[in-house]
Amino acid sequence: MYRYDQYDQAMVDARVEEFRDQARRRLEGKLTEDQFKPLRLMNGLYLQLHAYMLRVAIPYGTLNSRQLAMLADIADKYDRGYGHFTTRQNIQYNWIKLEDCADALADLATVEMHAIQTSGNCIRNISADHFAGAAADEVVDPRPYAELMRQWSSFHPEFSYLPRKFKIAVIASEKDRAAMRLHDIGVRIVHREGEVGAEFYAGGGMGRTPMIAPLIRDFVPIDQMITYAEACLRVYNRYGRRDNKYKARIKILVHELGAAQYTRQVEEEFAHLLSVGVEPPREELARIAAHFAPPPFVSSEVERPFEQRLSTMLEANGGQGSAFGQWVRRNTHAHKAPGYVSAVISLKPAGGIPGDATSDQMRLVAKLAHDYSFDELRVMHTQNLLLPHVAIADLPAVWQALDAAGLGSANMDTIEDIIACPGLDYCSLANARSIPLAQRISERFAETGRTAVVGELKLKISGCINACGHHHAGHIGILGVDKKGKENFQLSLGGSEAEDVALAKITGPGFDEDGVVAAVEKVTDVYLASRTEGERFLDTYRRIGMEPFKEALYG
Repeated sequence: MYRYDQYDQAMVDARVEEFRDQARRRLEGKLTEDQFKPLRLMNGLYLQLHAYMLRVAIPYGTLNSRQLAMLADIADKYDRGYGHFTTRQNIQYNWIKLEDCADALADLATVEMHAIQTSGNCIRNISADHFAGAAADEVVDPRPYAELMRQWSSFHPEFSYLPRKFKIAVIASEKDRAAMRLHDIGVRIVHREGEVGAEFYAGGGMGRTPMIAPLIRDFVPIDQMITYAEACLRVYNRYGRRDNKYKARIKILVHELGAAQYTRQVEEEFAHLLSVGVEPPREELARIAAHFAPPPFVSSEVERPFEQRLSTMLEANGGQGSAFGQWVRRNTHAHKAPGYVSAVISLKPAGGIPGDATSDQMRLVAKLAHDYSFDELRVMHTQNLLLPHVAIADLPAVWQALDAAGLGSANMDTIEDIIACPGLDYCSLANARSIPLAQRISERFAETGRTAVVGELKLKISGCINACGHHHAGHIGILGVDKKGKENFQLSLGGSEAEDVALAKITGPGFDEDGVVAAVEKVTDVYLASRTEGERFLDTYRRIGMEPFKEALYG
């Protein structure tokens, strides 16, 4: 993983001291809240419903054990003993005191972390495939390219005051595990005729006007990638609306101009920038890439087929039907190195709060990463954690430790693996509570044993139209709305954030909390009665359409 050089560290340290002075002046009354607001947002500090919230950047979701241990320490020292992992692969603390914030940022700086550009109208944390560097299906590790984009975008003077926030995702496989086309810019690293390059998508996003980003260029040479990204941002910064925040995102600009016209202007700007020379030298990419060299994988049984090695290990540890066997089947992912898998750590126990982890749980995961995953772990955009490089032989020890800490749920990509925003329990923008609803649904399906029967089904909950819970992209999506002062929940079906990207469609009138829990059950009843062998929920929905579900819901 990337390590700070002296310039990185100096910039972060300087920013901490700058903010310490700003916070002191606010506490002394020398700055009003209106004056302080843009300053705190530059440092990831929000004023939410009950307290300040600090959002810490985890670039492309990659952490080491020392960093996660520090996040645990911050949870204990400055918050209430837990943190909340987000859909941008960040972590949030919901009970930060302003007088403590600079000290928390100073602690983060000691482990090469910060909260810069995690809020405000700037380029946010660059996200990536959480299996990057490990996935068997990737053409290259996309993280060096994400890191190059992070360095380019940090403190970029032209893009510090954009019309609105801006999100970028980078992947390097046909499978999209980062919701790439639902970002302002999506980049897919590809191989074409022996050359590495990038596909560019622009104008995606969720919120009140969800849109899927169109392809605007199918190949940009890798040594022109930053130049092309800068061209995309320049056109947006030039023409993006600043008079209406609801129409200020790049998706609106691309939609109103049309993808062809937006692309034409980007190409003109790109040609100009090529003549100016803004691209970092290839040596800089090589320097960064050296930080992402593969770990020293060891396999004494390379000649044995993977499935055979896995089967032998399972037979020695209770078989496929055991709790451990179910966890291996559901929560591990194929690795490019023989003898290894990537292991998902679910932060979604039945009845739990999606994405929350206690400080003790974080310390345990840090230890497991150190001992069993080459000191590396990932934050997933699904609000789970990941050990990317685990030897098959080590899986029993890893699972036993996780299970003892309440982290052993075998529910990846099931209806219990719910994405949910903090909702009205914390957020001043929310219309409804997301967390209690997520807890009820996961409990209901766990208690009835239907989770395993239903199989792959991605359910996502947002407490307001800002869609922080990605409800537009859920196989089942739930949106909390205010209906005459009461919480109401709209149900949507058919969304996907993967390579088969689609936006979910609203079923009809909303429900109260009890009603939407029952509605989710009815929807799964229709699926189970209608599916053919091997069909996921999404496949069945696409085959039979909305009407059978509406009939079950509304009669």
